[in-house]
Formats: sequence, C-alpha cells, structure tokens
Amino acid sequence: MKIGIIGATGKAGQSIYGEAIKRGHKVVAIVRNKKKAIEILGSNSDVLEVDAFQLSKRDLEDFDVVVDAFASSPDKAYQHVDLTAKLIAMFRATDSPRLIFILGAGSLRTGEDKHLFVEDLREIPGSEKWISVPKNQLKELNFLKEVDNVNWVGVSPSATFEPGPNKGVVLGKDELLFSANGESHTTTGTMAVAVLDEIESPKYRRERFTVGDAG
Repeated sequence: MKIGIIGATGKAGQSIYGEAIKRGHKVVAIVRNKKKAIEILGSNSDVLEVDAFQLSKRDLEDFDVVVDAFASSPDKAYQHVDLTAKLIAMFRATDSPRLIFILGAGSLRTGEDKHLFVEDLREIPGSEKWISVPKNQLKELNFLKEVDNVNWVGVSPSATFEPGPNKGVVLGKDELLFSANGESHTTTGTMAVAVLDEIESPKYRRERFTVGDAG
C-alpha cells in the first residue's frame, strides 16, 4: 500500500514510518523539513516537503492511507483540531484514502467513575505548561465522532508514551489500559505495530481504539 505519514519525524511518526518500510509498503514522509527527515529516516527516504496546513487534496488523494502523526507546541495545540478538520474536509463522502489519527491518552476513561484521564493530567504540578495539548486532542476526538462520511480511525496510547521497541500489543476501546504490573505504558514500537496491523487488517471504522504494552 501507499502510505503517507504527516509528521514522520516526530515521536510516533518515526516508528510508524520504520514499521511500514519494514513491511514492504511504499511510504512517504510528509514533513516541513526534508533535510531533517533524511537525517532521521535515511537517505533513501521518500519525502514530500510541505507544511501540513498547505497540503492539497491532490497531494494526498493517491495514497491508500494517510497517518496524521502531527504534533504541536502547547501554545499552538489548537492546530491538532484544525489539521484534522482540514483533512476531513478534503475527503468528505469518500472512502479513500483512509485517515488514521494519532490521538492522546487524555480522552480515555479511567477509575471507578470512568472519568476522563485528562482530568488527572490537570492535577500534575506544572501541567498548565502543556495541558493544552491533551485538551485539544480530546476536542479532536470529539470532532471526529461526529464525522460519519469519511473513512477514519483514531488511535490513543496509554498514559506514558515514549520511544522504545515493540513490547507486545494489547488493544482496548475507550478505557485506559494497564499491564499486569499496574503500569499504563505504550512504546512507540508497540504503537507502530498496532497501527500497521490495523492498516493491513482493518478492525475499526469511524471509531477510536487504544493500544498498550503487553508487559
């Protein structure tokens, strides 16, 4: 398949790009800085150098799948919603490309009362410096939930999301996942495997799922 990855040099994007290449797909890194992408992804990388907000339908319509792994600084966290709205608007009433959005853990539910995890994140000292990102990723998911004529799927990691190899994929729906040792953790390698598994063998359509490490 032909897969485009917006934000392919970011934390999630790098691992998804590498996993897709390993599985033999034709992968294009969609980034603002081609030189940086080649340094990170390799000299043989296929790169489309363009700001995500300048992408046109023509840029994307030949892909089978477009992965939105875009990340913003906290002061521009609203861009998560803006880019999602732009991509959805491009492909209204179409079935291809399939749009996959890498979301946050803040929109997952946890605890006996099933509250949103973003409420716990707000209580962390110093969260005012970055809480806008998970808050806007929640808005992004809420927007997507109202979209019923585009082929989209969302993916959320567990509470801690950090670089690392695949540690075994555990899937869930809307509740924060915890491993047997009580940790809520997802590596980028685990996320990448889950995303490529979903691309190759779709199980979800117009809904969000979550992925955690098995151990």
